[in-house]
Amino acid sequence: MSLEEKHTLLASLSGRAERVFELQSAMTARRGLGPDNGGDGEQSKAEYLEAWLRSFGIDDIEHVDAADDRVPSRRRPNLIVRIPGRSSRTVWILGHLDVVPAGEESLWHSDPWVVTRDKDDADLIYGRGVEDNQQAVVCGCLLAAAIKETGVTPDFGLGLILVSDEETGNAYGIQHLFRERPDFVSPDDIVLVPDSGSPDGGFIEIAEKGILWLRVDIEGCQCHASRPDDGRNALTAAAAMILGTKAVEEEFTARNELFAPDRSTFTPTKHEPNVPNVNTMPGKEVFYIDCRVLPCYSLEEVLIAFRALADKVAKQYGVSVTVEKYMEEPAAAPTSEDSAVVTGLRRAVKEVLGKECRCGGIGGSTVAVNFRERGIPAAVWALIFENCHSPNEAARLSFAVKEAQVFASMLFND
Repeated sequence: MSLEEKHTLLASLSGRAERVFELQSAMTARRGLGPDNGGDGEQSKAEYLEAWLRSFGIDDIEHVDAADDRVPSRRRPNLIVRIPGRSSRTVWILGHLDVVPAGEESLWHSDPWVVTRDKDDADLIYGRGVEDNQQAVVCGCLLAAAIKETGVTPDFGLGLILVSDEETGNAYGIQHLFRERPDFVSPDDIVLVPDSGSPDGGFIEIAEKGILWLRVDIEGCQCHASRPDDGRNALTAAAAMILGTKAVEEEFTARNELFAPDRSTFTPTKHEPNVPNVNTMPGKEVFYIDCRVLPCYSLEEVLIAFRALADKVAKQYGVSVTVEKYMEEPAAAPTSEDSAVVTGLRRAVKEVLGKECRCGGIGGSTVAVNFRERGIPAAVWALIFENCHSPNEAARLSFAVKEAQVFASMLFND
């Protein structure tokens, strides 16, 4: 390993703010909304990125696309990009191509689909996807281009994994990729998922809670609101179920200081429309509960607890209540703090940012769990505000540059 080569690569990444802005702007304009979120998929974004990478002479790009008739291209793109190093080991950077909808656009200060600089801080940009998860894609592309531009051959190879469908379950993304190419990552490779972190770079995520999304269907009897005794109000029963989630949460008393919050959480979220007019009492209600469950509990235990609540509400209000799994992702064993990915990341963050890192867990979901459940250690780290899914989603151009420098440092065997 040549220290000169390492320093050459890190130095080449400095001053790349405009390249970050170029990539962020192009990706945001191409949206990447999956069909479950009312979009045409990620194909346009993937085509742009592939052409951009090939313009630097990066030709080892493998497609592992998933068929999906719901989008115009009839496929959901998944790309594996490789640049060889001196050894057979690879440092993988994973980014997802899809984003979430903008939500209520009146809450945005600018067009969510046009990357905009802050008027007082040129390093700060706004736009849907600039943090989640385009910054991860950008830092990987920056590093790949820099390797080609400098002609440096690092000790480890660089691999980029660009997947679809992360925001709506991963079936057409990382899960499809593992089904089709189960051995594309070697056991001694290093896997990085820049999809959670902190603004100062001092947090490495090594564990995630289990996730269970529940759909609650309530059937009562619709009637005129002036004669409520003629029916059974499904909305009133739904309200009882929603308020009852707090009691269910109190059944799961375990605490784990690795996570913040340190408990399992059960949050009612989406509610589907019921009746269109005020003077009709609804006979049907559908809503959802987002459960984030500490690893010490099984997701089945949570489902049983909510079904017991459903039986109680059904009896009390004379309705039928059905609770079904909408999506589930059991917790995987945490990545060890002594693993190569964590120790290497800690060293690189200290070298580039001068920051000591702490390790912890999150309640959110990243694709790292798909590696951990296969016994492959993965670390989640990024320089981000953690404002994903919010109006006026923001990122710093310098964050992507510094991330790329941290990952560049990890390509060398110190």
